[in-house]
Amino acid sequence: MIEISLEYWNKLADQIIMISSLLAGFSVAVVANFLVSETNNRLMRTIMKSATIAASFFLIALFSMTKILMMTTEGFPFKVSGDDLMFPKLVGGISFFIGIISLITMISLSGWTKSKNMGKFTTVIGILALILILFMLT
Repeated sequence: MIEISLEYWNKLADQIIMISSLLAGFSVAVVANFLVSETNNRLMRTIMKSATIAASFFLIALFSMTKILMMTTEGFPFKVSGDDLMFPKLVGGISFFIGIISLITMISLSGWTKSKNMGKFTTVIGILALILILFMLT
């Protein structure tokens, strides 16, 4: 198995930090909108739960990748090996993936708040987006 260099992990962590921060901010904005909304039905609660999960897991990914970024930056005061990055890589990767799943779920459910046809459309688009994202992550 090929070991990935610390420089590569540094650049990858930097990219995931940017993506996670943008998506976490978007998810937090959705949660804030639902907090002030007067509508309180099962669908809206499910969308809010999905947005909350997305925001939380994107923030976890952001801080995990920040740890990797700091540990792989030149000048870090301690010696770092690939094993030292194992836990933050695992937590960050899984959190990022769960955040994506939750965000796609939120998008897929959003159309159902308007109509049955719009719900079908957003669900199909969400499934298609998830499949393409999964292909791009592998």
